[in-house]
Amino acid sequence: MLIIRSVAELETFVTNERQKGHSIGFVPTMGALHEGHLSLVERAVKENDVTVASVFVNPTQFNNPTDLATYPRDEESDFRLLAHAGVSVAFAPSVEEMYPGGVEGRERHEFSLGMAAVVMEGKYRPGHFQGVAEVVSRLFRLVRPTRAYFGEKDFQQIAVIRNMVETEGINIKIVPCPIRRADDGLALSSRNALLTPEQRRLAPEIHRALADSVEYAKTHSIRATHDTVVERIDAVPQMRVEYFEIVDGRTLLPLEEWEESPWIVGCITVYCGEVRLIDNICYKKNI
Repeated sequence: MLIIRSVAELETFVTNERQKGHSIGFVPTMGALHEGHLSLVERAVKENDVTVASVFVNPTQFNNPTDLATYPRDEESDFRLLAHAGVSVAFAPSVEEMYPGGVEGRERHEFSLGMAAVVMEGKYRPGHFQGVAEVVSRLFRLVRPTRAYFGEKDFQQIAVIRNMVETEGINIKIVPCPIRRADDGLALSSRNALLTPEQRRLAPEIHRALADSVEYAKTHSIRATHDTVVERIDAVPQMRVEYFEIVDGRTLLPLEEWEESPWIVGCITVYCGEVRLIDNICYKKNI
């Protein structure tokens, strides 16, 4: 596996592979890799001639400086895992390499991301999705992938990136991949490493509450389903629901009745202590 840190070297690699007619799979990450990331890598390796994975903690998508400072990093482990998974190139640029004029002095582009970017995460993390779109679009233009792979744990992010690709005219297939979970149901996340042992024991209640609500929803309204999930999780020590929205799976706009959409997803963010965890559950998908 090649480890590339400069934009120029990456562009040379990509040009050579494109000239050979090779397909390129791309998995963008912020490092601190786990089995969820590796499941994306494995699929990319299987479906493409070469696979590029980026390892870059992007400062422009953090609206909380403490969150950025405490985000887990373990580059040596990341490279070892990527090499073992069959990645062709690990692209690990510095902030200066990605933003040559500096983060504050960079030329800003306002992306048209639609309503999907202003609800839920967009509401509670202002500017987050503009930062995501900025770095992902830069990476897409550098890597020029055939396919890009994203985990469905970040359900809203996939919708936003699809909007960005469409409005920016970027010809890439976005491939969503199923959530990977620990044996106790907790969605795999780099942030899980920040949980104390007691918090890690409690955190699977998020998925249990969501999973149980699917059966509950068959005989109850959206409002009642929403309330029972929030009340159940809020009753767990050290846990607090920031938001839980039951939304249309395409527009991500909140719904009031189950009959309003053929695709309905529940998206949740929960603070477990100071650690912010996200998850989602599909209530129905008839499309």
